[in-house]
Parts: sequence; C-alpha cells; structure tokens
Amino acid sequence: MDLEKIRGAAERVARSEGLEIVDVEWKVGKQRFLRVYIDKVPGGREAVKVLGDREAVKVLGDREAVNTPKPTAAISDAVGEIGTAEVAHDPYPKISHSDCQRVSQQLSVILDVEELIPGPGYVLEVSSPGLDRALKRAADFERFRGRLAKISTSEPVGEAKFFEGRLAGFADGKVRMELKGKDARTVEVPLEAIRKANLVVEF
Repeated sequence: MDLEKIRGAAERVARSEGLEIVDVEWKVGKQRFLRVYIDKVPGGREAVKVLGDREAVKVLGDREAVNTPKPTAAISDAVGEIGTAEVAHDPYPKISHSDCQRVSQQLSVILDVEELIPGPGYVLEVSSPGLDRALKRAADFERFRGRLAKISTSEPVGEAKFFEGRLAGFADGKVRMELKGKDARTVEVPLEAIRKANLVVEF
C-alpha cells in the first residue's frame, strides 16, 4: 500500500472542497484504520486555487463488495460536537460534520475505484485535527503565528530538544519561537530538525 498515493487522493478531494489535509495515518490492530485529518483553509476554495496546492466520520470501506451500501457515519469529537454553522470572521474556522462527510464519501469512492487499499475491509475515519493540531509544513507555522505551540526535535538545537512558546513565523527554513520564563528569548528551529510539533490548547 502506497500511503503517498492515498494522501494525494485525499488532497485532491480536500482541494475541491476548499480544505487541506493535515495528516494521513494507517493503523492496523483488530481492524485496519485509515485516518485522515482535514482543516479549513483561510479563504476557502479561492485560497486553495491560489496556493495550488476530533468530530469523526467513520465509514466501512470494502472494495470487494459488489453492492456496497452508502457509508454510514458515526460522529464524535474529543472536544464536543462541532456545529455546521461557522462564526463570521473566525480566524480559525472550524471543521463541520458536513465537511467530514463530504470528504469521506468522495475519498472512499476514489480509494475503491483506484484500488489504493488492497486486502480486506478497512475503516475510513475523516476528522478535524483537534485543538492540539499537528504542525507539519512551513505554512502551518506562519498561519498560526502568535499561537502557543510545542516543538520536539530529532537532535539538539542549541542545548535543547524540546521547546514551548509562541510561534513567531517562519523564514529561511526555520521556525521562529518566542520562549518565556527565566530564559526568555527567541529561538530558530530548522524545519528538517522537527520531529513533532503541535498547537497547545489555551483556555
């Protein structure tokens, strides 16, 4: 199975809906799970065209079925239900039930037609990235400038491998972060050195 091809298919669907793919995960346990995390793109479809580039909808994908019924959806989210209405001028627009449902329905068809997931049935889960959204690309660190985040690196940057502070943008291949506390300063973390990065929930 080629996860990059699956991601590519997911990105085609997301772009058509004015959305973006945050991450794609494949998990195998008692069941096989394909988890796709989606998010809004500021500016919607028009922004997607220019760039060119946990409520969850679960559907059972089985490419071997001849008369496959329409996917059934179960909606849940770790931080509570997300309504379909959006707040006007919200700088961080929320993913809705209908967003997840549209992506899951379209993607499941592509996965079956293109036979991207061989073998027995699987569960496709399309969800919002959650309040602790993963940060993967350079554009993510620029988009969430000013937000509290935590970053861990694969190798020390200076003398540390863990940083928590406010994002101060991205430039020259490095994430800028303002640290506070006794050692208040601004650090620059090379993007290629980042092992994991997430937003921190603030109340």
